[in-house]
Amino acid sequence: MKVVIIGNGIAGITTARHIRKQSDHEILVISAESEHFFSRTALMYIYIGHMKYQHTKPYEDWFWEKNRINLHKAYINTIDFDTNTLKTANREEISYDKLVIATGSVTKKIGWPGENLKGVQGLYSKQDVELMETNTQNVKHAVIVGGGLIGIEMAEMLHSRGIEVTFLIRENNYWNSVLPIEEAMLVSRHIAEHGINLIPNTELEEIIGDNDGRVKAVKTKTGKTIDCEFVALTTGVTPNIDFLKESALETDRGILVNDFLETNIPNVYALGDCAQFKNPKENHPPVEQLWYTGKMQGKALAKTICGQKTKYERGIWFNSAKFLDIEYQTYGLMFNKPFATEDTFYWEHPKGKIGMRANFSKTDGSLSGFNFFGMRFKQTVADTWIRNGNHISNCIAQLNEGFFDAEFNKNHHKKIVESFNTAHPKHQATIAKKKKFLIF
Repeated sequence: MKVVIIGNGIAGITTARHIRKQSDHEILVISAESEHFFSRTALMYIYIGHMKYQHTKPYEDWFWEKNRINLHKAYINTIDFDTNTLKTANREEISYDKLVIATGSVTKKIGWPGENLKGVQGLYSKQDVELMETNTQNVKHAVIVGGGLIGIEMAEMLHSRGIEVTFLIRENNYWNSVLPIEEAMLVSRHIAEHGINLIPNTELEEIIGDNDGRVKAVKTKTGKTIDCEFVALTTGVTPNIDFLKESALETDRGILVNDFLETNIPNVYALGDCAQFKNPKENHPPVEQLWYTGKMQGKALAKTICGQKTKYERGIWFNSAKFLDIEYQTYGLMFNKPFATEDTFYWEHPKGKIGMRANFSKTDGSLSGFNFFGMRFKQTVADTWIRNGNHISNCIAQLNEGFFDAEFNKNHHKKIVESFNTAHPKHQATIAKKKKFLIF
């Protein structure tokens, strides 16, 4: 049986690797972006200069041939689902028995006037980093439009080159649509302290070009004009499925799939950023654009393709990121406001760079989620506590079980417990005393 996978990101490659572990199926991975799988989250470090492209490849180039995973660099123009045939931009025809579509995302465009000018771009692919290298040559001032994780990455990238950065966001504070107000304010202050000009409550009206078709300024909806030579569009990404829009495949925002990652066409599957669940779980996004969910989907789909039909179960929500030099981790369904059934506790260090939040049930005190800023916490511990519904007082009392900061970092556990007991006196947390051992 021949399995063809379109896309060599984490979702597609995980599927290929796990099919090989479980079968002798012929595997062909097709990508127009790169010849070999690389870590997409490391793209920014290539631009900053901390890494080279070859350092972002988790596997040596010989890995693929040794494991009989065939790689082909090509762009797929069309798919004929009646004859199980792919047609490339170079007029090649490639047949398949089972097809996996893992084409990822592309930068979302809003339709602003001037968004296609030279010097205007987003950041998602290897080609985007290469384009950014060209577009920012001799640039003195850049404007970023839109918050989110890609926005802060591009701000850090530009800042590393000594380029002045103006950051336009629609909200009162950075990422206010996702982060609670305290966390959004913490990150916003941190951005400003790094010399990045964060302008809240501001929307883009148009991008203005010069006589050579290159950006020279942006205009906001308030009528303000900001001169710049580079514009980063970071208002999100959208599934990369334009080449499928007129096909028999059911699509909406993404390719519609069930819990087994099956599409409406037999033997055709979709996963990763380009897939959209028909019946997502309550409060869960229909399109999951995370590295670890792509990996989990790939493992589940490989079992299905190899004859063991397996439902995709994501488990407890998790994500991590970095806001300049503040690390961020979130566990469970943590939104900008707790659910009506939840209570919340927030602690922040007086210096304003370290903080944590815990949400828990108002009725039984069971933990539902964590946010951590500037401190590291073990995913396995948070996952277990949330899954088991551990009581909030026990979780706060036992936070040290999850902390894994550097050896000489200050431990804030005692201050967190004191603050929690003051804010929630009916849920008193007590740190267990360490046992003393006598040495004879």
